[in-house]
Amino acid sequence: MKHIANTSTDLQAHFAINWPGFSLDVDLRLPGRGVTALFGPSGCGKTTLLRCLAGLERPSQGYLSVNGEVWQDDSASVCIPAHQRPVGYVFQEASLFPHLSVMGNLQYGRQRSPQAASLDLDHVIDLLGIRALLHRKPDALSGGERQRVGIARALAVNPQLLLMDEPLAALDVQRKQEILPYLDRMQQSLEIPIIYVTHSPDEVTRLAHHIVVLDSGKVLASGELSSTLSRLDLPIRLGEEAGVVIQTKVGSIDQAWHLARMDFAGGGLWTRDLGLALGTPARVRILARDVSLARDKPSRSSIQNSLQGRFDSFADDEYPGLALVRVLVDDTALLARVTHRSLAELDLKKGDEVWVQVKSVALAK
Repeated sequence: MKHIANTSTDLQAHFAINWPGFSLDVDLRLPGRGVTALFGPSGCGKTTLLRCLAGLERPSQGYLSVNGEVWQDDSASVCIPAHQRPVGYVFQEASLFPHLSVMGNLQYGRQRSPQAASLDLDHVIDLLGIRALLHRKPDALSGGERQRVGIARALAVNPQLLLMDEPLAALDVQRKQEILPYLDRMQQSLEIPIIYVTHSPDEVTRLAHHIVVLDSGKVLASGELSSTLSRLDLPIRLGEEAGVVIQTKVGSIDQAWHLARMDFAGGGLWTRDLGLALGTPARVRILARDVSLARDKPSRSSIQNSLQGRFDSFADDEYPGLALVRVLVDDTALLARVTHRSLAELDLKKGDEVWVQVKSVALAK
């Protein structure tokens, strides 16, 4: 299968904007492959940053290079206009041309893109599962189908950078669940950077490899997803969604109880058997609310997942009386939400051994 690919190694960007009532000042170096999530509250600058990358907004100061190719450098009077940048842009609404078929929509952008000729369009069509839709008009498509076509149209120009501005925001829960597997396949297949704006922790934990946390136009953090989510010094306000994502593989299957053990460097976690073969890599999400702590090894408990770790640190949670605790299981960080009273009774100091009980583990993909 032919992948959409280039040899991109990184994306470097610096943008500064000073508008009445709004400012943006970001300096980023992002991976050249995989999904980088732009995450933060409404009005923090996520979409503005995306538009700067696309060339749709002209910042007061700007620098952008992709794979060493400079697209914008105000100090050298270099700025490739938006219509000449090899960028695919996916909006919240697909905004397909209503008078054209699905194939007509795909072909429209390709005719105006010099690099599109080298792309295997059939691969894009199969990647997004839209072959049966090619002769339909947009008004004959569901919301999820329209968005898949919109994504395919953005990819059909063979971009060097894919920008996605909350592509699932306009879909209901069922349609989101339908489209997420296609996004999984897409990000695994593409060898270009994908910048993904979202408010949804679920989408971040399922799709992202790297996360940029924005607030008031500034970067609070930028880094690999798992390590960034486990930091306690960041005001990433996820509430009940606070937790970590870890990389695992299927180490064992208990067919009698319909369970699978997901192994990682610090041990294994039992979860529902979803039919993955032994050795299959998988991302799992562990919410802090599903993790409890004990000084002594638990016995005869309904909680099947017990791991020995070391107390690392804690911080106040969003709610009075609660704390988020960071525990290292080997080199893997887990978060637990406990009361300050419980934490005081445990009397933990940095490096102390502690048992971690995980009540629920969710396969992120």
